[in-house]
Amino acid sequence: MGHKELFDLRGKTACITGASSGLGRRAAMTLAAAGAQVVGVARRKNALDSLCAEIGTSAAGVVADVADRDRLATTVADISAPFGAPDILVHAAGVNTREAADDVTPKGWDQTLALNLSAPFFLSQAFVPSMREKGWGRIVNFASLQTTRAFPGGVAYGATKGGIAQLTRAMAEAWSPYGITANAIGPGFFPTELTAAVFGDEERAARNAAQTCVGRNGKLEDMDGPILFLCSDASAFVTGQVLMVDGGYTAK
Repeated sequence: MGHKELFDLRGKTACITGASSGLGRRAAMTLAAAGAQVVGVARRKNALDSLCAEIGTSAAGVVADVADRDRLATTVADISAPFGAPDILVHAAGVNTREAADDVTPKGWDQTLALNLSAPFFLSQAFVPSMREKGWGRIVNFASLQTTRAFPGGVAYGATKGGIAQLTRAMAEAWSPYGITANAIGPGFFPTELTAAVFGDEERAARNAAQTCVGRNGKLEDMDGPILFLCSDASAFVTGQVLMVDGGYTAK
């Protein structure tokens, strides 16, 4: 297989949650550019419409809250409607309530776990049978610096991201015998809606940049290669792994 074919996603369908902004939107653009048909899932219709307009006819949007377990069957059907059941699942939807440990509320805790940890599992579980039938599938979860590091205001968020690392290994153990790989991507600091507070504080942004080995914070395009690698044939023998895309932040 030639190098180009390794990363060729023509004939594949990818579903990306959290596709309305940030790294989810970027992932949708990247996979579409590699030839995949793309289904973006998010709660904001206007943002999905703009994504689909940018990509063209190979993209579709599904307005849904993936954390709503009662509507999961409907969401699964809606995702499969445009191009069939997806071959690739990218779980980029996430929330960080940033509640200090003493102020964590049951509502904030439950909301964080439902979206960051439960949704990636149950959505994947729903699509595994069709991937198994084809003998090919890619699941990419979103880890974080907080998968291994503790940050202020990150009790619930960090718990879900630590959980994502183990969920990824457990998915690999269960499903990789059938040609379905499960990996996680762990972004460092990237300018997205979720990190607006971090990048809004210049001193803090500079401090984060200095903590990396590269000496800068992430740019959206830094995610293109890693996401394409984990979603394509290039990573066929890579499963159960957390790939940190953090400029070496966690290496120091």
